[in-house]
Amino acid sequence: MYPAIEPFQTGTLKVSDIHILYYELSGNKEGTPVIFLHGGPGGGVDAKDRCFFNPQKYKIILLDQRGSGKSTPSACLEENTTWDLVKDIEKLRELLKIDRWHVFGGSWGSTLSLAYAQSHPDRVKTLVLRGIFTLRKSELRFFYQDGASHLFPEAWEEYVAPIPESERQDMVLAYHAQLNSADEETRIKAAKAWAKWEMSTSKLFVDPAHIAHADDDQFANAFARIENHYFVNEGFMRDGQLLEKQEIDKIRHIPTVVVQGRYDVVCPATTAYALKKVFSELELHIVPDAGHSSRENGIAKLLVDATNKFADL
Repeated sequence: MYPAIEPFQTGTLKVSDIHILYYELSGNKEGTPVIFLHGGPGGGVDAKDRCFFNPQKYKIILLDQRGSGKSTPSACLEENTTWDLVKDIEKLRELLKIDRWHVFGGSWGSTLSLAYAQSHPDRVKTLVLRGIFTLRKSELRFFYQDGASHLFPEAWEEYVAPIPESERQDMVLAYHAQLNSADEETRIKAAKAWAKWEMSTSKLFVDPAHIAHADDDQFANAFARIENHYFVNEGFMRDGQLLEKQEIDKIRHIPTVVVQGRYDVVCPATTAYALKKVFSELELHIVPDAGHSSRENGIAKLLVDATNKFADL
C-alpha cells in the first residue's frame, strides 16, 4: 500500500432534507478520479483507505455513506436505501464535475459498486472489487444464522448472548428489535455485540486491535443499525439481482478485477465464484492465505496491483 497522505479538500454534500454527506479528495488534483466505496453498510471511511492508490496518478475520492462516519445524522435509517446511495454517488460525481471515474469497493462496497455500475455503466471506467457480497438470502444466512458459527464458536456465543434463546431462529430479525429499542443501553449493547461478531471474523488471523474497533459506541451504533436495516430489507433489491444476466450485461464492457480471500467467512468465495460464472470477462484472484479484510497482505497487494494497472486508463 502507498504511504499515508492527507486530503487536499474536504466537503459536505446535502443529499436530502435529512442527510448531509462527508467527502474528501486526496492525491493528484489533476489525476484520474477514483471513488472509494466503503463497507458495512454503515462502516465509514478510514485514512488508510487512501493508500490503495498511487497519489501521483489518482485523484482519490472518499465518501461516507448516509448515516456513516462523518456524515450526519449518524446511524439514521430514514431515507437510507441502496438506491438512495447510488443517487448520492451520482450527485457527488456531478458536484465534482467528473465525467467518468474508476470505482473501488470491498464487501458491502462491492455490492454498492455493482449496483452503481449497473445503474450508470457509462460513468464507470473500471471496477476493482474485493470480498464480493451480493446480499442474497443465502449469504446472510451463512454469516448471521448458520455457517460461520461453526468456524468461530466462541465469537458466536458472544454474538448470540444478547438475544433470548426463543428468538434465535432469526438472528437478523431479533437484532433488529434490539438495535431499534427505545432504551439506549439496549441499543448500544446490541450494536457492540453485532459489530464485534464481524470484527472477530474478518481476518484469517484474529486481530485484537481490529476487534477493539467494536468498542467505539458511535461506530458500533452506526455500523450495526445500518447493516441490520439493509439486511432486514434484503438490500432493497431482488434476491440475486446483481448477478442476473440482464444486469451483468450492462457492465461486461467495464474492465473489472476481483480480489477474494480463500478463507473469507464474512463474504465467502462462493459469491465471487458465482459472479465470475455470470461475468466471465472479469479477472478473479483468490488469495490462498487471507480472510475478509482488505488490509491482509495478499489482498492489499493485489488491490494495489489492480489500481496501478488501471491508473493510466
